[in-house]
Amino acid sequence: MEHVRTTPSELTDIEANKPQFCHIAPTPHLDLVDGRSVHLTLAHLIETDQKYIDFYVEQKEKYGCTIIMDNSAFEMYKQGRPMYDSEKLITMGERIGADYIVMSDYPGEESAKTIEAAERMAPEIKAEGFKTFYVPQSKIGDMDDYLEGFKYGCYSDNVDYIGVSILGVPNAFGGIEKDNKLQRFASRQRIYYELATTPLLETAKFLGKKFHFLGMVDGPHEIMFMNPFRKFIDTWDSSAAVWAGLNGITFDSSPTGLINGKFEKEVDFSFETYDYGLIEMAKQNMKYIDKLVWGYLWEN
Repeated sequence: MEHVRTTPSELTDIEANKPQFCHIAPTPHLDLVDGRSVHLTLAHLIETDQKYIDFYVEQKEKYGCTIIMDNSAFEMYKQGRPMYDSEKLITMGERIGADYIVMSDYPGEESAKTIEAAERMAPEIKAEGFKTFYVPQSKIGDMDDYLEGFKYGCYSDNVDYIGVSILGVPNAFGGIEKDNKLQRFASRQRIYYELATTPLLETAKFLGKKFHFLGMVDGPHEIMFMNPFRKFIDTWDSSAAVWAGLNGITFDSSPTGLINGKFEKEVDFSFETYDYGLIEMAKQNMKYIDKLVWGYLWEN
């Protein structure tokens, strides 16, 4: 299905209530995501890349899009770097024209640390006119701790958006993302079935919270498998479509949609190619995900 450029004001009432996918691309190929209604931007690029900032500022001006500014916790966690503080995040949010700012979260550490960060940061972020995005985390292998953190997000006035992380959920199941791709792939579906035994998802939705799936693991068919919970997924982001395509990998008909699992090479956000074939692969991967979202998540 071809992507049609629309601004939020042009969406029909039906479309406005459907999930939106945020494709992530290297700066030289940001034209691939031009005109989409929701974007997820990365703090560590806002800190260092003026061309990246300029692109999203223009998107806001031209299309009135929604911009979520991630705190780059995934990248910071992988690099062993400390999380950004609220002052830094607010400054970067202002530079990019963000609507939502993802508050600091701490993968692999007890839920209380991420909750404490939200308690401290939310009032400051909201005072500057932004809405808040909270990502539950927990100690590795402590499902009860993860659920406690998720519960905070569902009920707290400090939280507008709840992120379901490709680090946080596998960590709750024991850090399986490092050892078993099958278990990693199924982890977010499994946590939603666990949450469905509680009133948390329905309560959060009633209270006006939004849900976002952060990243993608071992293939785009996770979208298909999350279909039973589509009303609890407002947005989803991933670099998988663009980055795999620019590296010569296309999605396929295997159970996960990537026969060899996630392409593990870290995204190089300065990467640029003039190879028409690779750029077309990226576009086809994006269309494949968009079709999954329309064909599975968007049907009633």
